[in-house]
Amino acid sequence: MMHSIRPSSRFGFAAALLLSLALIGGCETVDKADKPAKLTKIKQTVPLQKAWTASVGGAKPKLRLGLGVAVDGDRVFIAGHNGQVRSLSLKTGKQLWQINTRLPLSGGPGAGDGLVVVGASHGDLVALDAQTGRRRWKTRINSEMLSAAAIKGDYVVLRTVDGRLHALRASDGTQIWQIEQQVPRLSLRGSATPLLMDDVAISGFDNGRVMAVALRDGSTVWDVAVSPPSGRTELERLVDVDSTIKALEDDVYAVTFQGKVARLARDSGQIWWARDVSSYRGLAVDDDGVYVSNADGQIIKIGRRTGVEIWRKDTLKNRRPSAPVVLGGVVIVTDFDGVVHAFDTATGEETGRVKGGGKLVSTPPAVADGLVLFMNDQGKLTAWRIGKSRRG
Repeated sequence: MMHSIRPSSRFGFAAALLLSLALIGGCETVDKADKPAKLTKIKQTVPLQKAWTASVGGAKPKLRLGLGVAVDGDRVFIAGHNGQVRSLSLKTGKQLWQINTRLPLSGGPGAGDGLVVVGASHGDLVALDAQTGRRRWKTRINSEMLSAAAIKGDYVVLRTVDGRLHALRASDGTQIWQIEQQVPRLSLRGSATPLLMDDVAISGFDNGRVMAVALRDGSTVWDVAVSPPSGRTELERLVDVDSTIKALEDDVYAVTFQGKVARLARDSGQIWWARDVSSYRGLAVDDDGVYVSNADGQIIKIGRRTGVEIWRKDTLKNRRPSAPVVLGGVVIVTDFDGVVHAFDTATGEETGRVKGGGKLVSTPPAVADGLVLFMNDQGKLTAWRIGKSRRG
């Protein structure tokens, strides 16, 4: 989900910088083939309308963080690196409360069951009351958090950059269990929000594995290598699962960087199908397809049950599109220049486009109550809706 590279201590700063540039692309020295695609005129049949905007300010860190947008019921939550956390009305964007944690926030917010959780760069974790913003508890996990926590009942589950999956008690923040997967010597800077389903937590890791564990005690339910590392160099062996895993019915869907997108059985982790796809942004799923923003900026649809590629669009090649969302029969993403795009789910035809989404959205967007919410890397939140179609 991020562009930055996280090296082990044996890699110097200069090496990390060079590796980061190799992934980011788009600078003056790259080949013409790597330059962002120019947008061509389209037939606008799906109007995208801005519903409201909000922002959370603060100092901009040098490294990319995992601060996005969360929705719980009729409330939206956002957080800034300066420690600010805001609650907004989903319908209007009006501020309901704002508090200052006085921490350098790096991950979250996660929201659910009346709780809002944010994490700081040096390992502090804070839980707030979703209705009032009052602090419920604070604890320390001794590792940086670069994604939102998942919350269900009395469980708060989160991934940290050291390869650990933690479960805390939602009532007081005490640790229930933690598990660990090996972190490769080189990995992307980022991690994904765990998926909580029934009595299990499902999470991806930097070594290309997806693991399901029992919420009660962290015992392993299944552990599968979606994309085993391959290649001669550490860079070639990057296979991070840094984007959020999705589930529909009895299936789980995951995608890795420089690896595969796969459909797994929810109960056993058996891989039903896998296709070669590289993504650090993520995927979306509906009844018919799996939609992926790949590392080259292409938008791809794959049959959900068959694994067969249905369409692939180069419209946004090298424009660093966000993770996709599906709403009203269209796939919606925003690109590095703040342009929001809508693609027909059946054909892949681009049917809507509008400027004003806020430049570069690295964290996953949210969909709720007919709105798509994009939180960009500068802390600007924009809510969009689909207007009345002009088809026909």
